[in-house]
Amino acid sequence: MEKRIKKIAIFFSLLFFITNCVFAQDTDGSRTLSQIITTLQEVYNVQFNYAEDVIEGVSLKSPTKNLSLEEVLTYLENNTTLSFTLMGDRFVLIKPTTDIILCGYLKRKDNLEVLSSATVQTSDSFTTSDKNGFFQIKVKNPLQLITIRYLGYKTIMKPYNQFEVSGCKDVYLQSNFQLLSQVIISNYITSGINKIDNGSFQIDFSNLEILPGLIDHDVLQSVQAFPGIQSVNETVSNINIRGGTHDQNLILWDDIKMYQSGHFFGLISMYNPHITQKVSLRKSGSDVSYTDGVSGTIEMQTNHEVNRTFKGVIGVNLTDANSFADIPVNESSSIQVAARKSISDFFETPTYTAFFDRISQNTEVASNATTITNTDKTFDFYDTSLRWIYNISDKDKLRVNFINVHNQLRFNENAIINQEEESRDSKLTQNSIAGALHYNRVWNDKLKTDFEVYETDYKLRAVNANILDSQRFLQENIVSETSTKLKVNYKLSNRLELLNGYHFVETEVTNLDDVDNPLFRFLVSEVVRTHGVFSQVGYKALNNKTNLNLGLRYNYISKFNKSIWEPRLSFSHQFFKHFALEILGEYKHQNTSQVINFQNDFLGIEKRRWQLSNDKEIPVITSKQISMGLNYNYSGWLVDIDGFYKIVDGITTQSQGFQNQYEFVKSHGRYDVKGVDVLFRKYIEKFSTWLSYSYMNNRYLFKDLETNYFPSNYNISHTATLGMTYALNNLKFSAGLNWHSGKPTTQPVFENQIIDKQVNYETTNASNLDDYLRLDISAIYNFKLSDKTRAHLGVSIWNVLDKENEINNFYRVKDETIMETVQKSLGLTPNAVFRVYF
Repeated sequence: MEKRIKKIAIFFSLLFFITNCVFAQDTDGSRTLSQIITTLQEVYNVQFNYAEDVIEGVSLKSPTKNLSLEEVLTYLENNTTLSFTLMGDRFVLIKPTTDIILCGYLKRKDNLEVLSSATVQTSDSFTTSDKNGFFQIKVKNPLQLITIRYLGYKTIMKPYNQFEVSGCKDVYLQSNFQLLSQVIISNYITSGINKIDNGSFQIDFSNLEILPGLIDHDVLQSVQAFPGIQSVNETVSNINIRGGTHDQNLILWDDIKMYQSGHFFGLISMYNPHITQKVSLRKSGSDVSYTDGVSGTIEMQTNHEVNRTFKGVIGVNLTDANSFADIPVNESSSIQVAARKSISDFFETPTYTAFFDRISQNTEVASNATTITNTDKTFDFYDTSLRWIYNISDKDKLRVNFINVHNQLRFNENAIINQEEESRDSKLTQNSIAGALHYNRVWNDKLKTDFEVYETDYKLRAVNANILDSQRFLQENIVSETSTKLKVNYKLSNRLELLNGYHFVETEVTNLDDVDNPLFRFLVSEVVRTHGVFSQVGYKALNNKTNLNLGLRYNYISKFNKSIWEPRLSFSHQFFKHFALEILGEYKHQNTSQVINFQNDFLGIEKRRWQLSNDKEIPVITSKQISMGLNYNYSGWLVDIDGFYKIVDGITTQSQGFQNQYEFVKSHGRYDVKGVDVLFRKYIEKFSTWLSYSYMNNRYLFKDLETNYFPSNYNISHTATLGMTYALNNLKFSAGLNWHSGKPTTQPVFENQIIDKQVNYETTNASNLDDYLRLDISAIYNFKLSDKTRAHLGVSIWNVLDKENEINNFYRVKDETIMETVQKSLGLTPNAVFRVYF
């Protein structure tokens, strides 16, 4: 009996202790709602049912003691934005209240001035602040994202539960000190693709739905969705912007110039899509702070804001495994890391096989001399990226970027020599490594400075083993570039801004050819340094319908004692409510270009090498271009027409990839191209369909070769794309039909094909390959794995019809007979992806 009494006494003592722990107020003032619920379930023998994201981040003081369950639930409702409903005797349902209201007063942080007419919005609500800066808006749940925008100030984007919600508190906005670019056409092709008032196009991967044939946000494949952008051989290492060559594109990753574009030697982008948030494409009208890229600019950006919650992604597709993490360091700093690695080390997929066959087609890797067999062919790639942001203070911000990319192809050449089997290893590697530091400071409400410095290095190296001649042929192409830039933004008024700056670039290019039998070594290393000074005025009208950027850049190349003046213009004006006029123009130059010395260089896989201008037989490339466009946008309908004219001077025959009578001729000249880009688009909620068409007349003039103009190797006269995307709940589907006229080619003269054991060619580029046609489809399904984890599963098929498109051909004489070699595009190529977000 005494033992039973002791047990009962111990039980009530414990119960008394637990009850006091539940209802006693914490010394630090509050506990998380999750902690309170855990204790209440034990005390009142009830079960609370809720979604994790509903109570996440909610904290309050514990209820006082001696309250009934009903009184406790009333207390919780009065001190949170949640409802607590007793279902029967043992279950309590927690859900957001129907009306969660966020209110506050918007003010400038520096002088507490009231900000009226600022926009405040959620995904389904919208309001503006009144003359006192006051606003209020309905919110669905505590985690719903709220966006506050005001022209000339930094945008606030954060969930409801990160605001001061007890009463209507002051909300402070910081000056941005820069005229903000404004979206003038949203959903230009589909959701997430917009046209900006400075003449550029922007892809926001956080909002991008899906594109035909793509299940990953491949950066350089995605930009080819725009009219006037294509690749004559389907690779991202040969993107042609309005008829230009790939080396005439300025490719920037977080303001670092990149000299390499892709993995699989051009079949997929080397830029990790998870860390790359936005891509801007400029066909003309570049900002004066940019140099290089006489044909166009592709600018990639990571997220430049500090993240305060951890985010992660892991995934695998039929070419690689990948991961991404966005890690908060503290309230003022966060770091992003991303990595990809090919999966060919573990197993070979149909996609890998199709890609490998495509890159090795008509090269020494695929076939060698009849007495030689190639074995143990392997390909591997990886990339790593890093971005670190540190907000030193409200006025100072630091950003650090790093990227490392690697591609490697290996195979063995085997032959029977002196009745013994011998084997030698051939290898091709391609690497890029780059790093940058960016520092910007806001000095006052009118002045802001940006300082950036980067180092980018590219290396292409091939070891070609000639087993029959016991010879090793080593080739290297190395680019090392250092850049320093200072930009000063001065705000003359709320509508007028002045940009001034200085830019220094040092570029070194090294080329090596080394043979061991017989001994031969040819090494050339050159350096060019360029100083640039620029100034630009930006104007935005009060009604935001007129935007003007007018600037001038002065470049001095010290090695050549050469001065180059480059005016830049971008102008847009909206009129008659639904119409907009756009005029873009620019002068540009560049000191580097890619050339082909021999078609079998670097094993024939990546035969283009970078070289520097010497201002003589390799001139500094200069360009002039202007475009004028008109668009109509109303009720989901968009019609956009853009005419252009471009002249590029200083190109060389070696940079144009001739494979006819001019293949080994060294000369320099120019090309000009004129044409029109047209887009028709209809957007209805979750459905978007578009038809784009481009026409251009692209022609060369090499006075040392021919007195008259002749068609460019990149003169794709007609290009058309029909595409559609559709989203149904969690399922997204896309399909696209791509067609263009055939690439120009030079054929032998009929019935007189050979003269003096050489091909007797007809008029240069007078013929064309067959028309190109490709149908692509893709689908992605999103679903939840848990309350905090979601996933998506995607499949795609490139070239559904398995059409054998000709992308190139050339002729050679063998045994007094003409031999034609035809290069084919990718055939039917499937891909699949599984990815988890947490």
